[in-house]
Amino acid sequence: MASVDSRRSEPRSQEQRKREALERLARDIDVWVATADGTGEPCLVPLAFWWDGESVWLATRDTNPTGRNLIASGRVRLSFGPTRDVVLVHGTARMLTREELPEEVGDAFAAKDGWDPRKDHPSYVFFQVAPQVLQAWGTVPELAGRTLMRDGKWLV
Repeated sequence: MASVDSRRSEPRSQEQRKREALERLARDIDVWVATADGTGEPCLVPLAFWWDGESVWLATRDTNPTGRNLIASGRVRLSFGPTRDVVLVHGTARMLTREELPEEVGDAFAAKDGWDPRKDHPSYVFFQVAPQVLQAWGTVPELAGRTLMRDGKWLV
């Protein structure tokens, strides 16, 4: 995948941005995960993830702020890539214990990251994030048309 040229004056097409966003979801190892607690206190952490083609899968402890926030609200924002070639996902998350997790999901997550949360501390749980909004842009010329998915449906 080519990196966005910060000197580019013409935006990439939405089709190209979608293709490159999907490539990033399949290739990247980590994602910035933003949540907030009931008082609005933000929490931002990097986590490993796996993209199954429809959902982003995360693993974290149910006892840490990110896990607690996801359990309480199910609301999350994910940021992939550098600031000049970002894919931003607004999503809803549902928790699955390691016992509820489909084996193939756990196996794929572990194969991609090289770490298997199912074999780590018992407080690790998984979250399936369903994208509701997906945006992709590089620089100012790409701000228009950056929304590629809305209400969980691709616009392009």
